[in-house]
Amino acid sequence: MEQIKGYIEHFIYKNAENGYGVINLVTSDDEITCTGSFKDVDVGDTILASGEFVSHPVYGDQFKITSYEVSAPDDEASMLRYLGSGAIRGIGEKLAARIVKHFGEDTFRVIEEEPERLEEVKGISAAKARDIGTQMAEKREMRDAMIFLQQYGISDNLSVKIYNTYGTRIYRVIKENPYQLSDDISGVGFKTADEIAARVGIQIDSDYRIKSGILYALLQATMDGNTFLPMDDLVKRTIDVLSTRPDYTITRESVETHIANLAMDQKIVCKNGTDIYASGYYYEEQGCAAMLKELNLSERVSEDERENYRQRIIDLENYRNIQLDDLQRDAVLQSITNGIVIITGGPGTGKTTTINTIIAYYASMGLDIMLAAPTGRAAKRMTEATGYEAKTIHRLLEVSGQVEDEDGSRDSGVRFEKNRDNPLEADAIIIDEMSMVDIHLFYALLKAVIPGTHLILVGDSSQLPSVGPGQVLRDLIESGKFPTIYLKKIFRQAEESDIVMNAHRIHDGEKPVLDNKSKDFFFLERSDAGVIYKHMIQLIRDKLPSYVDAQPFDIQVLTPMKKGALGAIQLNLILQEYLNPPDKNKKEHAYGDHIFREGDKVMQIRNNYQATWEVVGKYNIPVDSGTGVFNGDMGVIKEINEYSQDMVVEFDENRRVRYPFGDLDELELSYAITIHKSQGSEYPAVIMPILGGPRMLLNRNLLYTAVTRAKNTVCILGSSQTLMTMVENEEQLKRYTGLKDRIVEFFNVDEK
Repeated sequence: MEQIKGYIEHFIYKNAENGYGVINLVTSDDEITCTGSFKDVDVGDTILASGEFVSHPVYGDQFKITSYEVSAPDDEASMLRYLGSGAIRGIGEKLAARIVKHFGEDTFRVIEEEPERLEEVKGISAAKARDIGTQMAEKREMRDAMIFLQQYGISDNLSVKIYNTYGTRIYRVIKENPYQLSDDISGVGFKTADEIAARVGIQIDSDYRIKSGILYALLQATMDGNTFLPMDDLVKRTIDVLSTRPDYTITRESVETHIANLAMDQKIVCKNGTDIYASGYYYEEQGCAAMLKELNLSERVSEDERENYRQRIIDLENYRNIQLDDLQRDAVLQSITNGIVIITGGPGTGKTTTINTIIAYYASMGLDIMLAAPTGRAAKRMTEATGYEAKTIHRLLEVSGQVEDEDGSRDSGVRFEKNRDNPLEADAIIIDEMSMVDIHLFYALLKAVIPGTHLILVGDSSQLPSVGPGQVLRDLIESGKFPTIYLKKIFRQAEESDIVMNAHRIHDGEKPVLDNKSKDFFFLERSDAGVIYKHMIQLIRDKLPSYVDAQPFDIQVLTPMKKGALGAIQLNLILQEYLNPPDKNKKEHAYGDHIFREGDKVMQIRNNYQATWEVVGKYNIPVDSGTGVFNGDMGVIKEINEYSQDMVVEFDENRRVRYPFGDLDELELSYAITIHKSQGSEYPAVIMPILGGPRMLLNRNLLYTAVTRAKNTVCILGSSQTLMTMVENEEQLKRYTGLKDRIVEFFNVDEK
């Protein structure tokens, strides 16, 4: 076993997930390439490393480190390198040189024990001296804390999050109640906390553990779209979560007792004794209902006034050379005379024409109108269809990365600048693709709308519900408390599209036409997954781009499921291999089970309100910037930099986001995506492979949503029998949501 000592000049490679890396270590007389696990060190740190020299067949001589310890630099040159490396914020190379020149070999002792003496150095104020001393102490404290956390199997990235949250309190939290981590730290679930608790030695029947298991079961339920669970369902799920050992069984009585205790602590709400909410979700539904009642103002209109409105609408039709049907005219009229209106209908039923007429009416009256949709793609389509700027709802509300705790909001990592104190200033607000809006976003939107503003909600109620918790559009409609117009007539231009006609056949439970005489709807009967792979690649790479006048990047594979031979995970591996194969000119980075490569098509899979983006112009000069990247945003990897340990992804509207390697769990390859994740998007062509799968994933609702995502062409590859199974299967995964009931409760108060 040999020992070497030096400082880390730079990382040649570092895996952010497991800490393995390759460093360039500068010793007193040489530069040495070293390999090993480097979880708690950074550029500029001095280490004393133990290991052995080995010869790699490709990379040559290396020092393989088996263990190391971090030590303070032991000479003036090392101290200068450390301070000048950027390890201490606010000290650059020139200031580092002045500090070391003044204090010599006593530099580190002075900084750690007498930081006020730094004022003796020109350019350092009392405040800056204190800050430098604090940073040195924190780095030492963080290192100690990370070493402590590592003994419990906690990863480097998670250790930093824990330290940033608790500071020196981590020792008490970990030893007394590690389940607190799942409440306080984003990304820490019950299972992680439970593993830590087991290592710490906390009893399996601990009250902390049972309470945390209940909250975890509720949280997992929201991942399936629920805002609450029935008591029996919650108890069963909690028992499943907690029964991790064959020699331990938790009783129903124990779970129910702790549910009652959590209700007393106001962490959950028991509604009607049977519906159990995590408190934040209940208060969001209740808040939405209260605000909807305030906004639901209706104008008392005489028959003469109503006729006057109708005539203005007809005049607009004549001016714009269009003709609305009676339902469309009624939708425009209701939008003028009511505070809240819902307009719903399938493809080709004239929703866009109706929206454009509403916009034209408000514009003709000199009134202000705002347009928004849940995703960037949906907002872009709305802009193209109306000629007016449409924003994402997040941008309309001016999202920022600041933490907001007001009203117990579940989105604790987000702040919207538009809210009760700073509302949206508009006479009317139109929201498209309402089926995608979850309870969190709807709650934030309503907080920014003041009574007197007309809120017009547009969407297809037959689409899949939102990825997030709730089924807002369906609950609003089923409450029966708001004017709702169902557009049903399929207009002549839409009748020429077999995509539209087959979508309506599927919606009505009828077999779509699969004779391949269509120009935009094709079906290829295939029974082998390998053959389907081959056809998909041919369609994306060779045939469809010229047919639909689009790039291969724009053609989307949609699948009902994540796993299996035709699931999104396997399809992405196949499609990446053929559509963006390894190339010596393309850098790549392995992260978990993924390999990300420059040129890959990727999707953001969770909301990140703190992420910063910028749009660069000529000479890479930023011309626009902002914050927030959202679940479902799709982009392409532009750059992978192993030296800076990050990756640049360019999303719609040329927004570039830089991801540290530690944040790559926010991205997935997206050559193929699940149908659920395609909501609100429209693609020039959609390819859908189907052979079989779980019955709950092979239903009419999924098939209908997939077909309606295509603008020009649908290609289905697989089994016609499976296709008909989907058409005939009306089953959907039941969502437990209470917005409808909360609305009825609030509105019925005045009706009694």
